[in-house]
Amino acid sequence: MRLVFECVECGGHYLPPEDMRYPDGPASAVWCSGCQSAKRSAGLREDPLLARVALAAARAALAARRAAEVAEPAWPQGRGDVRPSRPPLSRRARSGPGGVRGKLG
Repeated sequence: MRLVFECVECGGHYLPPEDMRYPDGPASAVWCSGCQSAKRSAGLREDPLLARVALAAARAALAARRAAEVAEPAWPQGRGDVRPSRPPLSRRARSGPGGVRGKLG
């Protein structure tokens, strides 16, 4: 799983490369690539404290998601097939003689 960040400038969500490096330089944990290039051309640098907080929050969310997946598997184990053996009777099938299915036995 990869870390997803929210851009502080435009509010968009972005998915940087796993190694946090773009071909033209490091990826930002604070700004998306568009805002990062605009800020870099304006001569601004990201706040290191804000970057650490963004990375910590993304890692905590990733750890919580992994823990939830381990705690609750997608398909419950040991319950087997829980589908009914036959479809329910329609209203028309229940009316009239023989409308109730008898027990096998």
